[in-house]
Amino acid sequence: MGAAGILKKQFEEVLGGPLEWQDRHAPELVRSGLPEVDAAMGGIPRGCLTEITGPASSGRTSLLVSILATASAGGEACALVDAEDAFDPLSAAASGVHLDKLLWVRCGHHAEHALKAADLLIQGGGFGVVAMDLGDTPPANARRISLTSWFRLRRAVEHTPTVLLTVARESNAKTCASLILECARREVSWRGGPLAGARLLEAIRVEVARRKPAREVRAHVRLPVR
Repeated sequence: MGAAGILKKQFEEVLGGPLEWQDRHAPELVRSGLPEVDAAMGGIPRGCLTEITGPASSGRTSLLVSILATASAGGEACALVDAEDAFDPLSAAASGVHLDKLLWVRCGHHAEHALKAADLLIQGGGFGVVAMDLGDTPPANARRISLTSWFRLRRAVEHTPTVLLTVARESNAKTCASLILECARREVSWRGGPLAGARLLEAIRVEVARRKPAREVRAHVRLPVR
């Protein structure tokens, strides 16, 4: 008898009956709104914790806004927990987010409050997407959130139809995340030239790399600057 069989027998002795192993069904995947990302990654899973990481101007916020726009356009209620009061409603609306479908929770620069708010929103139910933006939170502050807290958040969203997202400079949930997407800026496009007297930022080209699950997949996206 192997180690798994011994463990199963021990559980059965404690429970006083047979133990049936149950495999978790593959989660439903929803579109991110960026065709290149959806083609490479397959989509964003419901009932799971997804981390979007990367430095400033890496495309991480554009990916978040695209997911919110796609979900809200489909009639789903969304919630954005904004740890650092960084959300710009006008830019989000211009990118397709239906603000009448979005609950904006401002946390006044408290990462711990953001975590508690996200937990309450998931427990309350009714949201297609719950996103927690820690992108402007100093990494040292974000790391104060314990792995136990991330595990509790992951357990809360399991078996729900909610897409749970976090945005940060680096991975904080680590093993508690089912999907980790790392964003990086690769190229910048300008409009105009020296003869025009000025140049305007037109678009950025970003790379989205899947760091978890293990098999690495990359997508390249051109994001226009509004």
